[in-house]
Amino acid sequence: MSLLLQRLDRLPLSAPHYFLLFIGGLGYTFDGMDIAIIAFLMPAVHSVWGLSSAELGLVGSATPIGVLFGALMAGYLGDRIGRKAVMCWALAIYCVMTLFAALAPNYPSFLIARILAGVGVGAESVIIAPYLSEFIPPKKRGWFIGALAGFFSFGFVGAALIGRFIVPSFEDGWRWAQVMTALPIVMLLWWRRSLPESPRFLLNRGRVKEATQVIENLEKKVERALGRPLPAVPIQTEATEVETSTPPLGFFESIGMMFTASMRKQTVVIWLIWFVVTFCYYGFFAWIPSLLIAKGFTITKSFEFSIIIYLAQIPGYFSAAVLSDRLDRKHTIALYLIGGAISAWFLSQSGSHVSIVTSAAVLSFFLNGAYAGLYAYTPESFPTAIRATGCGFASAFGRIGSILAPSIIGVFSASLGFAGVFTMTTSILVAGVIIVVAFGAATKGKSLEKITSSVTEITP
Repeated sequence: MSLLLQRLDRLPLSAPHYFLLFIGGLGYTFDGMDIAIIAFLMPAVHSVWGLSSAELGLVGSATPIGVLFGALMAGYLGDRIGRKAVMCWALAIYCVMTLFAALAPNYPSFLIARILAGVGVGAESVIIAPYLSEFIPPKKRGWFIGALAGFFSFGFVGAALIGRFIVPSFEDGWRWAQVMTALPIVMLLWWRRSLPESPRFLLNRGRVKEATQVIENLEKKVERALGRPLPAVPIQTEATEVETSTPPLGFFESIGMMFTASMRKQTVVIWLIWFVVTFCYYGFFAWIPSLLIAKGFTITKSFEFSIIIYLAQIPGYFSAAVLSDRLDRKHTIALYLIGGAISAWFLSQSGSHVSIVTSAAVLSFFLNGAYAGLYAYTPESFPTAIRATGCGFASAFGRIGSILAPSIIGVFSASLGFAGVFTMTTSILVAGVIIVVAFGAATKGKSLEKITSSVTEITP
């Protein structure tokens, strides 16, 4: 590891790091809000345009379709042109397209706008975690990135509140709901202009002077925040932690690097876990209001109970964030997948309103805890040269699950029923546990360079 990176990794967490967490977390808040709001828009647009079940399923899949392409593009561009530029452009695309969706005069234009808004969401959600992971010391990285992912839960709760109090209260409440998710982005864009570029990205591009300036500025801010001298730079003796600078890789070179002999297994593990969690997550949250209505709840009650279910995300994310630095990421993910499988099975057996809402809230807790572990785990699994690309492809593969889930559950809920849908969810989650425990690499307490040197060939 270079002396500069040793200086960066020995910095204690303090106000400058928490500022990065706040700015990145706000981005995830609005990403989560945009993803979740569609569940509350679906009943409204179904009524406004008289949509068929298939058309309504496409509405549920529109954002994930855009997210898939946004994730692919943002990951690659983040490794080519830098993390910061992609984060700003992603926010701008999301904001503009969400406003277009709010003004959509018909179903086709609404669908297209939702897909394009998803491109911004996908780009945003992919780039923030690898960007912030490159600033955080190894001993706190699992907690920090897990807590970052926890901001998604605030967006989901916000969407549930908007869905309960705005959507049904006005004739065009579904339009105003989208305006409310888009306009605050303007302020966030203004704040984000002050962020530095990732020093690891700069070093990987050979831009040592710029990286030095970023690290020196961060050291000054940390020292000022702590009110005491910084800890000494530790002496590094492990040659395996060296990561050399590389020129920008081509698109297919980046893909090839993910599938070198030494890295192939970890890449496949990450992709499969993303698919498992995302399929179950989006299938559950896209349809939960409609499934509650099908079980006899009124629309108002369905939305009220959805708020309770979404609130359970918050402790799910942050409890997993704490455990990620204690149990290791792979074991944290496995633990929460097991909890999700058990609660999905109980949900499949539930008959009363109380048991349905309770089981759904517990499932929400565990699915989001699994996501917290996964968001911390994914950036650690790829070297700096392809870290954003690796996160983008993993997320994109997971989004295939989010695209398929609303339609599959919409079709199979008619034949399998409420119980069958969540029995299927249980089986998928159990498969995820086996994959991550048996084949995933351990990352607890290691520098990014040490992790990637142990699972990958640095040179493509």
